[in-house]
Amino acid sequence: MIRVLFFGPVAERVGSSEIQVTFATGMRLQDLHRQMQGMYPAAFEIVCFTAMNGEHVRDMQLPVSDNSEVVFMSKFSGG
Repeated sequence: MIRVLFFGPVAERVGSSEIQVTFATGMRLQDLHRQMQGMYPAAFEIVCFTAMNGEHVRDMQLPVSDNSEVVFMSKFSGG
């Protein structure tokens, strides 16, 4: 299983801060992103950042392993 986390406005649009996704052999980050985008199109309109296993990721071709943790989030600002 892959643990998928959503933060801030993305979580609000998904209606949850965490879901579990079944791992598939050969899965890449872009495959997971595409799957989530299909399930939650309004949330993925604002997704700007992705992290996997605690590291910011830019390469969506990275393979996803079973038991990975993937985070999708939007831009944020602090004050």
